[in-house]
Amino acid sequence: MTLTIRTLQTQDIAPIAQAFARLGWNKPAIQYERYLAEQNNGQRDVLVAFVDFIFAGYVTIVWMSDYAPFRAAGIPEIVDFNVLPHYRRRHIGTQLMDEAEARIAQRAQANQHPSVAGIGVGMYADYGAAQRMYVLRGYVPDARGLAYDIRPVQYGEQITVDDSLALYFTKQLG
Repeated sequence: MTLTIRTLQTQDIAPIAQAFARLGWNKPAIQYERYLAEQNNGQRDVLVAFVDFIFAGYVTIVWMSDYAPFRAAGIPEIVDFNVLPHYRRRHIGTQLMDEAEARIAQRAQANQHPSVAGIGVGMYADYGAAQRMYVLRGYVPDARGLAYDIRPVQYGEQITVDDSLALYFTKQLG
């Protein structure tokens, strides 16, 4: 197995969208076209993983987070991290995260900023493996509680448990 991790390129878009379509996941090509445009203008880095030249997963770094506490503190956010199910448990996700964290640390050092990564994770069972992975990697909750669609959930508020419900974490890097 040869693993390659590199930045997103135009020719990657169709295979990525097709891989997720085969799983029945709503991740259309237009999403990756937007990611590529954001990468080209410096807003986002998109790291893609290929095993023997076949798409296996990706992660993105948003340099200016939409989550207000991260944005105010200048904390880049790791967003939209996916490894195709049949490639999981092969350390591909670990290597994608290692590369994302290394890029964040390099940029922080170059700008003489504290080296901190942020990440949000969903709050239902489908995110269980990610929740566990982030804690084992040293991420800790940001102490602001749950957020729904990136805004804080207030005591007594009723919300829907879906992909918009998240807990945000940070990690001090190297």
